Amino acid sequence: MNKIYPSAAAALQGIVSDGALLAVGGFGLCGIPEALIAALRDTGVKNLTVISNNAGVDGFGLGQLLETRQIKKMISSYVGENKEFERQYLAGELELEFTPQGTLAEKLRAGGAGIPAFYTRTGVGTLVAEGKELREFDGHTYVMERALNPELSLVKAWKADKSGNLLFRRTARNFNPAVAMAGKLTVVEVEEIVETGSIDPDSVHLAGIYVHRIVHNPHPEKRIEKRTVTVKGE
Repeated sequence: MNKIYPSAAAALQGIVSDGALLAVGGFGLCGIPEALIAALRDTGVKNLTVISNNAGVDGFGLGQLLETRQIKKMISSYVGENKEFERQYLAGELELEFTPQGTLAEKLRAGGAGIPAFYTRTGVGTLVAEGKELREFDGHTYVMERALNPELSLVKAWKADKSGNLLFRRTARNFNPAVAMAGKLTVVEVEEIVETGSIDPDSVHLAGIYVHRIVHNPHPEKRIEKRTVTVKGE
């Protein structure tokens, strides 16, 4: 089966619709599928529920979809430096399901492993646990969290072979493997595509069985923020 598509737009054709539940890999600006997010914006789909650790910054990555009002709800652990995210939430224009970061990662991992729910002590006694089942184990209270199974996952990797076996690079690995595993359909944006068999099996970070479509983006946008550092005494 050919998993390689000529463009991000082609890879999304026919698989995304209004009201869909999506998961997007990355951590703010690190390891986000930039071309796929831009292509998703251009489809014009609306009322999306997006699972992602955060929405990055204004006008970049998922921030683009907030500006075009294509996201109805975010399931995330961090608002970050995205002012539009904050504004829409405080104005009641955007639904937000805050989830502790470790719990969010486990909800995705559980979804990919076929585990419907799990118990954790994180969030007990807070708003996070409201309306959820509580159980006692060995004298401690745990809250039950349901797994996440998005209809579509958008992922960024460094390298893929033609069968979809993936390698991630450094911190860009972050949420991407768990997002890829959880999705019923997973589309991956990569910087390099190589022949099947050319990646040492011991080096594969995620098996191709989780990957359905691949897009080649050899020149992802580089976003570098300049910072002024003041040295004491100067």
